[in-house]
Amino acid sequence: MGQRGADLWATEHETREEIVDRYSRVWEHSDATITALAFDAPGHAPWWPNPEVKLFNILAHMLSETSRHAGHADILREHLDGSVGTMAARAKSQPDPAVLEARRAEIERAAKAAVA
Repeated sequence: MGQRGADLWATEHETREEIVDRYSRVWEHSDATITALAFDAPGHAPWWPNPEVKLFNILAHMLSETSRHAGHADILREHLDGSVGTMAARAKSQPDPAVLEARRAEIERAAKAAVA
C-alpha cells in the first residue's frame, strides 16, 4: 500500500489526457450519485473522524474543498499573469512579458526548493 494521500497528486508520469479522463469519470460518477440518491442518504467515509455521514455532508464538504482549492489556484494565477481579483477577466493591459516570466521562474524556484 502506498503513502496515504498519494492518489491526490498528479505525477510526472501521468499525461494531461489521463488526468482529465480520470476527472471526467469521477464527475460522471458524482453526477449519477447525486441524481440517484436523496440528500439524507447514508454514506460512509472511513477516513473522516465521524465516518457515518449523509450525502449532504459529503456534498457540503466537497463544495468547501473545491472553493478552497479554486482560491489557491486563483492566487497562483494572479502571481503568474499579474491580473488580480474579479478585474482579471476585464484587464485592459497586461504586464511586460519579461516581468511575467521572471515571476513564473521565481514561483518555480520556490516550488522546487520546497521539495528539496
